[in-house]
Amino acid sequence: MQQQMRDPTEKGNGRGGQKELEEQVLRAGLCTGCGACVNLCPYQAIHHDRTVTLHACDLAQGRCYTCCPRTPADLDDLRRKLYEEMDCTPELGAVKGFFVARAADEGVRRGAQHGGTVTTLVTLALREGLIDAAVLAGEGEGLLPHSVTITDAEVAAKMGKSRFVVSPTVAEFNRICRGDAAKIGVVATPCQALALAKMRTQPVSEVENGIEKLHLVVGLFCGWALSWQKLAALLKAKTELDQVTGMDIPPSRYHTLEVYTRGETIRVSLDEVNPCVREACHSCDDMTAEFSDLSVGSARLPEGWEASRSWNQVIVRTQRGMDLLELARHRGVLEFREPSRGNLEKLKAASLGKKKAAAGRSYAQRDSVERTGQAG
Repeated sequence: MQQQMRDPTEKGNGRGGQKELEEQVLRAGLCTGCGACVNLCPYQAIHHDRTVTLHACDLAQGRCYTCCPRTPADLDDLRRKLYEEMDCTPELGAVKGFFVARAADEGVRRGAQHGGTVTTLVTLALREGLIDAAVLAGEGEGLLPHSVTITDAEVAAKMGKSRFVVSPTVAEFNRICRGDAAKIGVVATPCQALALAKMRTQPVSEVENGIEKLHLVVGLFCGWALSWQKLAALLKAKTELDQVTGMDIPPSRYHTLEVYTRGETIRVSLDEVNPCVREACHSCDDMTAEFSDLSVGSARLPEGWEASRSWNQVIVRTQRGMDLLELARHRGVLEFREPSRGNLEKLKAASLGKKKAAAGRSYAQRDSVERTGQAG
């Protein structure tokens, strides 16, 4: 029997249930671990950094399939529904503004990843009542993050480190959106942001899915996420996992993952790290979390990496995102500098490169599965 692996970006009606989710995503190695199918249905769960099916479901059409970021979707239609047409670009999605910013508080910068812009924006939104709960990636045991809901801005200010292993953020949103929180903010990777966008536009009543409570999505630039099991095994050979305090990836010319421990910085060649990348990430075409209100990544400055690592690039995509950024400027909690000449163009080129690589990978995967099916 011939099988076909479906490109997650191809246009389609998005109809299917758990059976199709299993065949086209979970067994095909395309699951991102975002958790979009969890807490929508009691039959899906997260185990470590993987999505598992607990019981079979015979629904022909289910939200587990509809909301998954790796099932077919008309992305152009999503953009038309969620963003202003004049802001949309083929490389980066909607761009209402482009900035280089960082936390004005040096203490926040020290405790956060890069410039601390994400931490600053989330804590500001909580303090100002723009959101009353934030879904963030928390620090778990043995480098395995877990998603948590934070309502206290002071607590949120202490949770700014990048994890590099996927956290089931959308599963946590699905859980709390049925609770007392009325205005929820989410810090999301590209796949998680896409799942939330699909939820916002699906034909299900707001009372039933709680998506109307989503008031802010802060996106994270993302090249890939790592398999928790493989990363833990790699680092166990180099240090005790409970000694790891953080990680970072310098620009590509360094070809290194920096692992910070309580006593030293360990530099691991990306040749060792690349086998730990989740299979699903190779066919992801979104580098900058295009389906968010604003997206944040590490800056690239002419002064070099040591200067760049304390600043962020920020793409504002919606008026809500612009209002929050300008409020941060007005309150003095973010400081800004002019983007270097050509910064936006370089970011567009990098994003376009990821889209092309992902498209090639998706076609190669599909052809491989088709050949396997024909041979069987």
